[in-house]
Amino acid sequence: MSKSVFLDDLEIGQSWRGGPIEMTEADIVRFAREYDPQPMHIDTAAAASGRFGGIIASGWHVAALVMRDFVEKAPFGDTPLLGLKIDDLQWRLAVRPGDVLDITREIVDIARSKSKPDRGVLTMRMTVTNQDGAVVMSFVNLMQMPARLQ
Repeated sequence: MSKSVFLDDLEIGQSWRGGPIEMTEADIVRFAREYDPQPMHIDTAAAASGRFGGIIASGWHVAALVMRDFVEKAPFGDTPLLGLKIDDLQWRLAVRPGDVLDITREIVDIARSKSKPDRGVLTMRMTVTNQDGAVVMSFVNLMQMPARLQ
């Protein structure tokens, strides 16, 4: 296991990269059949004649892959994190088979709890881009994180 990181070890402006995540049509369709079975995600013919001109990934699929990447990259080591909420989730551009996604995670706020000094809230901005550098998804994530007792 990796070293634990505490709220006190972090600074506003720190950032980490994630990815690459390669999107395949088979994975897009497999996820959508189970969780978001809309024609633009699962039906090649319907998707081709629809407004996107072909199969696109479910935004929930992209969000799930970003979460998995975060867990696998473990930027905070083995520190247990608890997601509190997501704000301003935006799916800004369709994700298509063949796209390769990268993620930038940036700390935008750190707030130690006044009532529970053993923890605090970390606010991070997640920005997901495709191989052309275009933003395909973004959101702000609030996580509870342990703090060192002072």
